[in-house]
Amino acid sequence: MPNKTRKTPRPVALGKRRPEGEAGCLTERGLKPEELVRESKALLESRANAEYARRSRRYFKEKVDFLGLTTPEMRTIEADLWNRIRDRWELKDAITYTEALLADRFHEVRALGLLVLLRFRKEFDPALFEWTRKWLAADRLDNWALVDLFCPDAIGPLLAAHAGLETKMKAWAKHPNRWVKRASAVSFIKLARRGRCLETVYEIAERLFPVEDDLIHKATGWLLREAGRTDRPRLRDFLLTHGPAIPRTALRYAIEHFPEAERRDLLTRTKPR
Repeated sequence: MPNKTRKTPRPVALGKRRPEGEAGCLTERGLKPEELVRESKALLESRANAEYARRSRRYFKEKVDFLGLTTPEMRTIEADLWNRIRDRWELKDAITYTEALLADRFHEVRALGLLVLLRFRKEFDPALFEWTRKWLAADRLDNWALVDLFCPDAIGPLLAAHAGLETKMKAWAKHPNRWVKRASAVSFIKLARRGRCLETVYEIAERLFPVEDDLIHKATGWLLREAGRTDRPRLRDFLLTHGPAIPRTALRYAIEHFPEAERRDLLTRTKPR
């Protein structure tokens, strides 16, 4: 979601009882996931701002429905909610809560579910890998912002901890759903930045080259750029080897950290003939 600020009333703290007649905060009585789903939606809807929602939509080519909350507002709401549930919920409760919010049409509602679930990342196991694939394939995370918010911090650590998941992730790159494909790239972003899983990173990038989708091209280029941080010669050799097959958008993203003269040279030498 765009990280712009605007002057707004301070969000009502989720963990505090509201004054008489004031709407839109979560009371102490409701701690079950199903109860907090209803109250969370009501709170987010009470903060809706039509003008900010309109501005937010400009960042997306696909149709995305916004309520119009800023990133600071979302972070405050999520932090207050976390303070209420941190000693009461287990991972299964967070998954129940998140899955219910992911069924909503509004971006902020689904983002809140993902932010809460990320708080439980130390408890994640390979089962979450399959939960995420299911959500992506069902278009529950149906824009680049939701995929990029969740997958690097949720799936990335699982890939690092469970070697067998790398092989499964290669299949994601061939999945018919565009969001599963994007996740196959962005889930490795933080690992690639540290020079980890590079064999799989380059294989996934190669599998994504034929995809005719600008959002996939950008994700692929982003992934390659991060892979080049710790081994630029390897990235250069890879780009020269596959040059004409690489979508130009992906290539431009991949070479952003190269010196200008080298960028021009790579663009010339990899140009389709």
